[in-house]
Amino acid sequence: MKLIGVADTTFARYDMGASAIDELKKNGTGFKIIRYTVPGMKDLPVACKKLIEEQKCDIVIALGMPGPKDKDKMCAHEASQGLIRAQLMTNTHIIEVFVHEDEANDDRTLAFLADRRAREHALNVHNILFHPDKLTKNAGKGLRQGFDDVGPV
Repeated sequence: MKLIGVADTTFARYDMGASAIDELKKNGTGFKIIRYTVPGMKDLPVACKKLIEEQKCDIVIALGMPGPKDKDKMCAHEASQGLIRAQLMTNTHIIEVFVHEDEANDDRTLAFLADRRAREHALNVHNILFHPDKLTKNAGKGLRQGFDDVGPV
């Protein structure tokens, strides 16, 4: 039985963790999901590390929604650096899924983007664990999570 960690935040304006979990449950069995919610993005690296080291997760998806201000962008960058360090420290994939509030012009589009990106990355998590060949077949195809794919050159 594989363990999938889902780390998310209360700072996000959309429940991306619920979308990721729903998508994972729709696409297979043979795994258990452990969710860990923290206040903000800079708390995600330690949440992911704890999911890996203490809960023995085989992979983690980290979901966050940075705000539109410069300070928010800096915090997102710091969180991203922490997630990279946690991956290297644990030799375990942490799939970072951030939706920046300024990627959308209105709340409806933001919710659509957050849901779609969380779901598409949840499928990536599933494929890394159970079907890595699917990712290899899509290498270089210009796939995007959340927005429309751009295609290969």
